Amino acid sequence: MTPYQRFPNLRIDGPDDDGIVELVLDAPNLNAVSEAAHAELAEVWRAFDADDAMRVVLLRGEGKGFSAGGSFDLVEKLATDFDARTRTMREARDLVYNVIDCSKPVVSAIHGPAVGAGLVAGMLADVSVVSRTAKIIDGHTRLGVAAGDHAAICWPLLCGMAKAKYYLMTCRPLSGEEAERIGLVSLCVEDAELQATAREVAVELAHGAPSAIRWTKQSLNNWYRQVAGAIFDQSLALEFYGFGGPEVHEGLASHRERRAPQF
Repeated sequence: MTPYQRFPNLRIDGPDDDGIVELVLDAPNLNAVSEAAHAELAEVWRAFDADDAMRVVLLRGEGKGFSAGGSFDLVEKLATDFDARTRTMREARDLVYNVIDCSKPVVSAIHGPAVGAGLVAGMLADVSVVSRTAKIIDGHTRLGVAAGDHAAICWPLLCGMAKAKYYLMTCRPLSGEEAERIGLVSLCVEDAELQATAREVAVELAHGAPSAIRWTKQSLNNWYRQVAGAIFDQSLALEFYGFGGPEVHEGLASHRERRAPQF
């Protein structure tokens, strides 16, 4: 049994000869994250951390986009089922902290639409590479809940408070080019160069001094743990409190009906 057979809802390739494991978002509806996949995406980083055969995680999306976020069925369940809401909130917290605490460096390759749980891991990656035409959206307030997940813990540190507030409160999309310009991501490249560039970075990290690289990651991520950890916990609590409120029902209906919400 491989270390990853207990994650049947995720596609995990490798490790290859360079010690790189690819975590591939590969699901219907632009790689929408199902309820089962959400739980596994939160936990898989512990398995990566414990796998001595691998050195780097390369996160990418299959097909026309990186990630479409959580499925509508999952969102509807969060709005009506207290136990599901409680469980998913814990998974959302684990996803953020498990990516941060994974000692192995993580490289993300982001193209097309990038939303939801996939975006969480993509933005928290140690090196985030985006295509020029990528469409990064944190759509929480458009759905009718507070911007929780990863946003409060890293966006202000990455791109500054003014830009973080603007994009998180309005849910306006960012192109890959704009995301690099404001410092939200590490690199922006032409669409055709995305996978090769991300792979090149992953190989460079895989052949670097492993302890030095991992300890550098550990120390830098204390900015997230110590500076923004309490802020993140509150944002997550407010997000999931909102899932029990009235606004999320209109937000979900507007998404299903492809119209502007009437809050």
